[in-house]
Amino acid sequence: MHYQMKLAQEPFEKIANGKKIIESRLYDEKRQQINVGDTIEFSQNDNTEKKVLKTVRSLYLYRNFEEMFSDFPAEYFGGESKENLLEKIHQFYPPEKEIQFGVVGIKLE
Repeated sequence: MHYQMKLAQEPFEKIANGKKIIESRLYDEKRQQINVGDTIEFSQNDNTEKKVLKTVRSLYLYRNFEEMFSDFPAEYFGGESKENLLEKIHQFYPPEKEIQFGVVGIKLE
């Protein structure tokens, strides 16, 4: 299957240049459909002409972002520290959504 996801400029650039190898999302209904071997076309929010195609290599399921960010180096997620990653992710996803859905780390190649 082929999926599309949008990203802000900074995370988009980090995925495009290989500095971010795990995309973190809520494990909501849309993300529950993703499987290893699927492709994801990422586009930049404010410039949808900028696109990059990646293949899903692994899926990591967790109860919350803090647990996931504790298991991998922050650099894998394009961040500098676990605290920095949590601060940024909670701007998009409130903790109650983590409880509702859980979270997924999508390892990209």
